Amino acid sequence: MKLLLLLLTWVAMGTANRVYIHPFSLLDSGDVTCEVTSSKDKFPLETTHSLPAIQDSTEPDSRPAIEELNNLTQWTAVVAELQNSQGLRMYQALSRKQGNSNILFSPYTSFGTLLTLYLGTSKSTASDYQQFLGLLWNTEKSGCVKVINGHKVLRALKAISSLIDGPNDELKTLVWTFVSSDANLSKDFVHGIQEFSEASFIRTVNFSQPKDAEAQVNSFIQKTSHSKVENLFKDISLSTNLLFATSVHFKGNWRKAFQPEKTTVQDFRIDEKTTVKVPLMTHTGDYMHFSDPKKKFTVVKLGLGKQTYMLLVLPSEEAKLQDIETQLQTDTISTWHKHLKEQYLELSLPKFSMTAVTDLRSLLADMTLDKLLLGSDANFQRLSTKSNFTVDQVINKVLFEMSEEGKEVPNKSLDERVPLKVTMDRPFLFAIVEGNTNAILMLGRILNPNI
Repeated sequence: MKLLLLLLTWVAMGTANRVYIHPFSLLDSGDVTCEVTSSKDKFPLETTHSLPAIQDSTEPDSRPAIEELNNLTQWTAVVAELQNSQGLRMYQALSRKQGNSNILFSPYTSFGTLLTLYLGTSKSTASDYQQFLGLLWNTEKSGCVKVINGHKVLRALKAISSLIDGPNDELKTLVWTFVSSDANLSKDFVHGIQEFSEASFIRTVNFSQPKDAEAQVNSFIQKTSHSKVENLFKDISLSTNLLFATSVHFKGNWRKAFQPEKTTVQDFRIDEKTTVKVPLMTHTGDYMHFSDPKKKFTVVKLGLGKQTYMLLVLPSEEAKLQDIETQLQTDTISTWHKHLKEQYLELSLPKFSMTAVTDLRSLLADMTLDKLLLGSDANFQRLSTKSNFTVDQVINKVLFEMSEEGKEVPNKSLDERVPLKVTMDRPFLFAIVEGNTNAILMLGRILNPNI
């Protein structure tokens, strides 16, 4: 109830996005259940019989065959809207927290992480998760709410990433779960991890020596990520029950290659008083482009795969990036996309690759939701049979990498048209979007390309 009031307050203030519930009508009635809110949790809890210790193996966990979804297109459309809504609310909170720094955030990963943890919650905490993730809505029947199937949502989320049309573009998700040696895990939770990730590692750890455990955990992650992810966990305590980490890595290629001979070092204006020198890549050609009628910003679409694309959002000289961020809503990107028209551009863009770590517990605390979803008020009795079981740390690592190369070689033939110049030489937003569903895979801002 507290969470519902908070969500209603956000909507009233206009600083967050509505959780759209109409797409659920697309799903078969068998995909949704009517749960009585006052009913007790189901017992007994079905758990895994044995979990490997952290020192036993660095090989990914074996994965059973995952059942495919019926009505896959409808499922991915619904889930994309849900993850976008939740992800934009979290991005805006992150923007307020990190006011003067670059940001890289994955709505896809944060949604999958919280949805997986939701599978282990008691009914009271599950209701809070469902409100935040948009998984339920009220019915006319007293004391009953409709709840969407969490496992099917995870499978639809994984299907969205599978729509990325590599091999040059890829989105890879790894999940690590470390559980205390005296605890077990529910099969529901374990299956959820497998449905969401490309590879998972569930290991038991003896937390009685916290410093040793911290070194073991971080070393294990480094080895199993081929040194792409390091030193994720800090301040592990003696009472730790569960550590949860995800790593999502997007590696892409431009559809239209930039022209190396046109890359030049230019000024990038961080603010009114500060500039830095950065290499700007340049390509002249036809792009999908949209300029806001009120002259507040410009949007350019850059093709990656056949459907995956990047949107660049450049504020005008008079506008502020933060003003655009606060106006981001669930349908914003799809609205921009509808207004795009082909334009002959000379586009200049800084070279950049990014990594970022988000502590979801800390971020939810900034949204005043930590106690309800991960902290002292959260009940994870469906996660393990161990009494007073807690989720102690939840970390998301995001890696974004683009090459300068492209699938299409630049056409160097003379073109008599005069291009419109669009130069990303001041702070801008960017989003990586899966075009079949409009799911936002990554969302970020560049305040300083050199950081």
